[in-house]
Amino acid sequence: MTDATSGAKGPDELRRQIEQTRSELGNTVEQLAGKADVKGRARARAADLRDKAGAMTVQLRSSAAQAGHTVHDRATHAGPRPVRSVVQAGMRHPKPVLVAGAAGAVVAVGVLRWRHAHGHH
Repeated sequence: MTDATSGAKGPDELRRQIEQTRSELGNTVEQLAGKADVKGRARARAADLRDKAGAMTVQLRSSAAQAGHTVHDRATHAGPRPVRSVVQAGMRHPKPVLVAGAAGAVVAVGVLRWRHAHGHH
């Protein structure tokens, strides 16, 4: 940018300086408008977070499916017959297995708290 105190050296130089100043002013106004558009920035941020959440959901579902296949493969190829039957039944009906697991976790936490409260470490 030319020093403002030096002035233009002719009409062409003056036009060039005016055009450069307009361009810089336009860029500054665009930046300020972008910063002032809080709703627009919030919408863009929300859209970005939705995209990330969607991608994470896909990844988690894929990981869960892979884990399920791994458990199924191991259950059908290893272990005694009763264990395989139980695991296969759990794969067919996962809700009761999850409920039983959650109940077992609650009991385990309760036992640990009781032992801690009564001095049994």
